[in-house]
Amino acid sequence: MALSQQLDTEAATRDPASGGVPRGSASSASAASSGGGDEPVTRFHWRVTATTFGANFSDGYALGIIGAALPVLTNTMHLSGVWQGLLGASALIGLFFGSILLGGLADRIGRQKLYVANFILITLASAAQLWAHDPATLFVLRLLIGFGLGADYAVGPTLLSEFAPRRLRGILLGSLTVMWTVGYVVANILGTFVPLSDSAAHWLLASGAIPAVLVLVLRIGTPESPSWLDTRGRHEEAARIRRDYLGQRDARPLTEKPGARPKSTARYRDLFAKGQRRNTWFGVLFYSAQVLPYFAIYTFVPSILSALSVSDADLQYVLLNLFLLAGGVLGLWPLHRVGRRPFTTWSFLLMTVCLSAMALLSGAGAWWLMVPFLLYTFIMAGASNITQVYPAELFPTPLRGSGVGLLNGSSRVASAVGTFVLPVSLTAVGVGWSMAWLAGVLALGTVGSFLWAPETKDTVTAEEMVH
Repeated sequence: MALSQQLDTEAATRDPASGGVPRGSASSASAASSGGGDEPVTRFHWRVTATTFGANFSDGYALGIIGAALPVLTNTMHLSGVWQGLLGASALIGLFFGSILLGGLADRIGRQKLYVANFILITLASAAQLWAHDPATLFVLRLLIGFGLGADYAVGPTLLSEFAPRRLRGILLGSLTVMWTVGYVVANILGTFVPLSDSAAHWLLASGAIPAVLVLVLRIGTPESPSWLDTRGRHEEAARIRRDYLGQRDARPLTEKPGARPKSTARYRDLFAKGQRRNTWFGVLFYSAQVLPYFAIYTFVPSILSALSVSDADLQYVLLNLFLLAGGVLGLWPLHRVGRRPFTTWSFLLMTVCLSAMALLSGAGAWWLMVPFLLYTFIMAGASNITQVYPAELFPTPLRGSGVGLLNGSSRVASAVGTFVLPVSLTAVGVGWSMAWLAGVLALGTVGSFLWAPETKDTVTAEEMVH
């Protein structure tokens, strides 16, 4: 089956009037139930879930821990403002290149190789930070960490989405963001309460190797995605993996019509082909609009709290992190219960209201501003769960690695822009106008979701139709 034929096949399973919900024919429902919705949950499913969760914890920890160590390193390494900015953004830069370059590679060579190789790189680079005593070396190491994490952004959720039973796909993928938040919060709390010397700061940075090596060990021996194998014509191997690992005892190899054309390799430009470009552009918009305010605000929470003249800033910082955790965990329930489209649209709208309230109340007392700030934090943490679910569901198997990689890469560009602009904005125009333009970004996400968000919650893919 050529790539264009597969895209047409998957599109045919969606009802355009419902934004992507599969047509309710008896044959399609029967086919889907045999592989996508009612398949058993095996120990292997939980193993893949655990390793992907661990990867997201490592990601959140790695991105959060540099903020804890940077004040100490600034003094001991005598960092200029440029070096502070480069070290703070180094992992994000690596994430961009890793997502873009290796997401497409995963569509060509398979998921499994990168699924293991990226955490070899992350483990070694994380541990090597212990001996990085000059800014250039530390920058390169954190660039490599980000590169490996960027690859996992593209490969990890992709592989989990292709292994997970369809009825659990949303809750499992959504939980990835909760684990990212846990890692980020742990790093923040360590940075707040652990006294840091120069050596302690390096040990803290290198401690990211601990969760990374655990993930690496668990990932060794993971099989290839059977969905990807089917797109390459390796049907016997795909059926064996479904039987041995996924509990599908009756799985049989796909058969192709005599004279069928060889499988075509996905190309990056196919993301923008007719029938796919709307999902691609929407994914770029929604992901970027959501993470730009997130990274901008939470990279500079101490500066924002200072600008708000909040007393006992450490206590407020911990409170905000607790709201992050609570929002992430409680946000899994509506993600699992309602569709992707209403979840995304309403969460954007509520976040827009919260930051708009902060902008309008900028002249009020600190506690008046903390109320919408805490509400935004809670809603944003829950809303962020969708960023691990939607991207994998917006693309068919031949394009999934490339598509997820593109969305992650573009979102990291948006994050870097927000992280660069916000401190300048706080100094130039204050908290009120800074929150106003961030609310404008969220408003753009609201409008884009209302106009273009597809519903993918119960979409039956071509692979699930067959198996």
